[in-house]
Amino acid sequence: MAKGGLGDMMKQVQQMQAKMQQMQAELEQIEVEGTAGGGMVKVVSNGKQEIVSVTIDPEVVDKDDVEMLQDLIVAAVNQSRQKVQEIQQEQMSALTGGLNIPGLNLPL
Repeated sequence: MAKGGLGDMMKQVQQMQAKMQQMQAELEQIEVEGTAGGGMVKVVSNGKQEIVSVTIDPEVVDKDDVEMLQDLIVAAVNQSRQKVQEIQQEQMSALTGGLNIPGLNLPL
């Protein structure tokens, strides 16, 4: 391999690392909402898949049917996580030009 080729490759790797750091910082700033039960349960997550808030409509709170409320919360959390994962995949695809690079994943 030519001397310049290795240097160019190292510059490209450094540029990609810088872009990944920028992308991670941007992900920390986004918020997505997952809902269930027609919006009766809302969960907001950030780009790191951390739960920021949970809103539960009082009408869905029934002491005789706690299981339904639990299911709605799980569904809303899963929906918000899925949305974050889709955003992460879109950003990674843009960064890598659509190439699937093994081991190049965003830390969660």
